[in-house]
Amino acid sequence: MQDALDPAMPFLVPILAVALAVAGGLLASWLVRRVVLRLNRKQEALRETSRVARMPLRLALCLIGVRIALGLTTEDAEWRRNVDHALQIALIGSLAWLAIAVLLIIETMVLTRYRVDVADNRRARRLRTQVILARRIGVALIAIVALGIAMLTFPAIQALGAGLLASAGVISIVAGLAAQTSLVNVFAGIQLAFTDAIRVDDVVVVQKEWGRIEEITLTYVVVHIWDDRRLILPSTYFTTTPFENWTRRQSEVMGTVEFDLDWRAPVEDMRAELKRVLAGTDLWDERVGILQITDATAGFVRVRILVSAADSATLFDLRCLIREELVLFLQQEHPTALPHVRLEPLGAAALGTGTTGVGTPGAAGTADAPAGTTTAARTRKISAADETVRHPADPHDSQLFTGSIEAIQRSKAFTGPGEEVFEDRDKSIAAQN
Repeated sequence: MQDALDPAMPFLVPILAVALAVAGGLLASWLVRRVVLRLNRKQEALRETSRVARMPLRLALCLIGVRIALGLTTEDAEWRRNVDHALQIALIGSLAWLAIAVLLIIETMVLTRYRVDVADNRRARRLRTQVILARRIGVALIAIVALGIAMLTFPAIQALGAGLLASAGVISIVAGLAAQTSLVNVFAGIQLAFTDAIRVDDVVVVQKEWGRIEEITLTYVVVHIWDDRRLILPSTYFTTTPFENWTRRQSEVMGTVEFDLDWRAPVEDMRAELKRVLAGTDLWDERVGILQITDATAGFVRVRILVSAADSATLFDLRCLIREELVLFLQQEHPTALPHVRLEPLGAAALGTGTTGVGTPGAAGTADAPAGTTTAARTRKISAADETVRHPADPHDSQLFTGSIEAIQRSKAFTGPGEEVFEDRDKSIAAQN
């Protein structure tokens, strides 16, 4: 029996040592995870996220144990040096894997502390954008460093190190020229993340498309368009091209609803109807609800309604609701306010004779006028039929920049930097001349 075991002893002891090393590595991995969870037991999310580091931690500890076991139980032979080299490369890879997993855990723990599903999430979205991009940069650096260290374990590459270092200047110039576009995008991506120009979940308008920033990488940005399309743009687009960011400081926005109506449009009645519609919906945030006439040319008056909402998506539905309600209101209550095209013979208008005018179909009081009735008389009758008593309009409903405390505060944003700044600029210009 002893004679049979003697030839196997040089191999049996290393095998047993390796088995014990693997068992010790698994036990150490379990203990490390238990200790970390115990020290951070208040962090419920850590229990789930720590699982991504379980396998690389086990592998790294087992490889360390195996290397130590082989070094203590075997002689310095050729096969052991080859095995040790392979174990060293595997250990470098497992440590890099572990470092990436730690970055993922840190990212998850940081992001769980700041919620983005609340109304005021500007700070959380900014932090999320920066953390995600920092994690991606860290992963890229870890992978590059791990690959470089693994390559330097080969003697042939170590011998080439001096030559590579001497030619690094030429290589860097050639590589920079070859990858100029990619490098510009990388630096643009870093600039976007840390200058706070855009954040993940920002609502933007790019290339006349309304959407949400879904993802920011080192080289490109993904915009989720409102109809579920994805617009992928290089990072340099957002550093070189103007775009609209609707949530740069806050999510509240204002929008308009416009009507081109007849000159007989019942402005006060429309204001009352607008107030009724806004009071009956939860889409309105009660900040701005104003109806004004902004133009009166080419036979029509332009009625503009300005309303506000908590965010751009709510504003879209609110504008559609107001448009539908006021269209029905005008159709049912004031059909004469709908757009009309009036045709009148020039001779009859100039001479003031009894020749009747020609009205378009649907124009109340024009098609069925009695023979011999002049155009002026018919106009007076139409105006008298639609005549209403005019009351002073509420400034909250009819004035955007004057007439109320909120309007005056709003107007201050468009009054310029102030008289002192204007005087300083005049002095600077005079000094230069």
